[in-house]
Amino acid sequence: AAIKEFFGTSQLSQFMVQNNPLSGLTHKRRLSALGPGGLSRERAGLEVRDV
Repeated sequence: AAIKEFFGTSQLSQFMVQNNPLSGLTHKRRLSALGPGGLSRERAGLEVRDV
């Protein structure tokens, strides 16, 4: 039940597009920055968004 709840409701649970290596890297970067205790989309400045 806990696993189903995590994959259904957690911010860290997202589908990853596996078309190319760059999309996978971008997904993992977004996951680590926007997780619990991380940045919100509203507060992320330009220096954080720069790759």
